[in-house]
Amino acid sequence: MAQWIEGQVVGRIDWTDRLHSLRIEAAIEPFRAGQFTKLGLRIGDEIVGRPYSIVSAPGDPFLEFYFSTVPEGPLSPRLSELRAGDSIQVAPKPNGFLVLDEVPPSIHLWLVSTGTGIGPFLSILNTPDPWQRFQRVVLVHAARTADELTYRRAIARIAEAEPKRFTYIPVLSREAADYALAGRIPQAVADGRLEARAGLGLDATLAHVMLCGNPAMVADATTALAARGFRKHKRKEPGQISMETYW
Repeated sequence: MAQWIEGQVVGRIDWTDRLHSLRIEAAIEPFRAGQFTKLGLRIGDEIVGRPYSIVSAPGDPFLEFYFSTVPEGPLSPRLSELRAGDSIQVAPKPNGFLVLDEVPPSIHLWLVSTGTGIGPFLSILNTPDPWQRFQRVVLVHAARTADELTYRRAIARIAEAEPKRFTYIPVLSREAADYALAGRIPQAVADGRLEARAGLGLDATLAHVMLCGNPAMVADATTALAARGFRKHKRKEPGQISMETYW
C-alpha cells in the first residue's frame, strides 16, 4: 500500500488566526468515527506528515480536519496557507481506537475535549451510533477564549436533533461568559460543577468518559475521575475512561 495518496483541498474555515479547518477530497480507506490519519506536504526532499483526527463522519463526501497552527512547527503553518484547489498528501489508512466500537456498554456517554480535541467527537456525534447506544450524551469543550469555542453551528444542529438527550457544556479558562463554566475541566469534575451543569451525575456504574485534548487535561481529568471510581478502559480490563492526547 502506498504511504501517501494525493488529495485536493476543496474548502477551508479560518476560525481564528491560529485555528483552521480544511475540507479535502481524497480516496482513503473507510474509517470509523473518531479515527485519524496523516496529512502531509512535500517540504524539500521529503514529505512531512502529522496525524490529524477526522472531523467529518464516515460517508461524508469530503474529509474535514481541524488543527491549530504552531508557529515554529514544520507543517501546520504551511497547512494554514492552503487554499481550495491546492494539493495535499493524505495517508490512505486511518488509525486510532477512540471509537465507540471500543467502548463497553454504558448508559451515559461523556465526550470531554480541549481545543482541537473536539474533532473526533464531532465525527462520532454525526453518526447514528451514540443515539442508538446511550440514553444521554454530554459534549464538553474547553478553550481559552470564547472565539475558540468553534463548530457552534454544528453543535447546535445536534442539540436541535436530540434536545432531550444531548447536552453541550463549554468551558473557558481565560475569559468569563455567563454560558460557560470557568476554569479547567479537571477542577470542574472534582468540585461537581460539570455534572451540575449537565444535570447528570458522573457515576462510574452508568457512564463512560472519552477524553481528547492536551496531555495535562487528560492526565488531570483521569485523576479527578479516578477519585470518583472511574478507571482507564483496556480490552482485557474493561473500564470507564478512553483517551487520546493531542500535542
